[in-house]
Amino acid sequence: MYVTRYTNPYRDIRRGFDLMNTLLNSMEEGQSEGALADFVPAVNSREGEDAYYIELDLPGIRKEDIEITTEDNVLTISGERKRKEEAKEEEYYKMESLYGKFVRSFTLPEKVDVEKIHAESKNGVLEVVIPKLAEEDRQPKKIEIK
Repeated sequence: MYVTRYTNPYRDIRRGFDLMNTLLNSMEEGQSEGALADFVPAVNSREGEDAYYIELDLPGIRKEDIEITTEDNVLTISGERKRKEEAKEEEYYKMESLYGKFVRSFTLPEKVDVEKIHAESKNGVLEVVIPKLAEEDRQPKKIEIK
């Protein structure tokens, strides 16, 4: 006859709840204080013959509040949507706009011309154009030794 140890099935369930609470608390601590909601702009990307295109929906955000950087083959677009005007009346309060900081990062393909990346904001849509290297720049080159 084998002796088996009795295990309490509720102990495992309690561990699961403790783990879930720890995870939720850590996520809550990571949020910026005072922010009503996180803002994550929608992104569309496509490839053309001569360039890659990234479009972000940023309605109501001024171009001065947007920053675009490249570092270590990563394109980062960040900015902040400011709080919109609120309607406060005697009988109601209304504010529907989300606000907060956002950061979106994209790993760039190897054969792009980082020096010629440009962006334009029009009608609430930011378009970033990432030119591909010219065909002659893509070919392997033999370097002469002098």
